[in-house]
Amino acid sequence: MNDGYELQRTDAKGEGVFATRSFRLGETVMVGVIDRELDQNHSHASQVDEKRFVLHGGLVPKVNHSCEPNCGIHLNVSGAHDLIARWPISAGQEITFDYAMRNYSVNHFAAHCRCGTPRCRDRITGWKGLPAERKADYHGFIAPYLIEIDHQLAATSTDVTGRGSELP
Repeated sequence: MNDGYELQRTDAKGEGVFATRSFRLGETVMVGVIDRELDQNHSHASQVDEKRFVLHGGLVPKVNHSCEPNCGIHLNVSGAHDLIARWPISAGQEITFDYAMRNYSVNHFAAHCRCGTPRCRDRITGWKGLPAERKADYHGFIAPYLIEIDHQLAATSTDVTGRGSELP
């Protein structure tokens, strides 16, 4: 069965997932399925709520990070991440998403980012490390719990005088 994508070798990143057909803006590119729960965050972990991490099955864990991704995240009814086209994707293009679209913190990639895009931020970071402009660019294509965590942290960082305080 051809789902519209396949695993291929890449020159700079080892393996990657590539489109075997075209996808329209907003079309579901890959359907996420949770393989198992994890005890902690790690390089292939997907955060699915504030304190829960899972490992996706299938090829979702093989999709590479990009600082200028062609896919975003939507949670499906099982709580897994579906990858949704942020713009049209042509057959032969690598399918990518920004790992910050799913994980609040990413501390597992010490080396420099290798996405090679004009908007590369040089490091693979989590949602908390993104500038406000980038967060706004991703509106509608991120896991909703990331916004909830931002709101919770903003509420706890404001003291009774209404002034913000430093977060740890």
